[in-house]
Amino acid sequence: MTKLPILAALAAAFLAQPATAQPASAPRTAVVAHADLDLATHKGVKTLDRRIWRAVIAVCGTAPDYDLEGRNDVRECRRDTRALASAEAEQVIADATRARPIRVTTRAK
Repeated sequence: MTKLPILAALAAAFLAQPATAQPASAPRTAVVAHADLDLATHKGVKTLDRRIWRAVIAVCGTAPDYDLEGRNDVRECRRDTRALASAEAEQVIADATRARPIRVTTRAK
């Protein structure tokens, strides 16, 4: 008896399974504290920018070099997330007396 009919039946059964939809990924958040920074100075603003970038990397994650689509997704996540966080940071810098942490959150897909 050959194994070919058995393998063909298994392949047909596997391919006949309905595809399951992947749930949308929930936004991930990191909090960037800045109460210890003097945002009225260039040094304070640069330090805040570095903290935001580290938070962006943390919430967007990384992808292996061989996963081109994953790397593109990470790049897009970082771009969009940084833009959102930078907009919030600009508001905080404009009102440097406000001591509220900045939330860095990815967009839900």
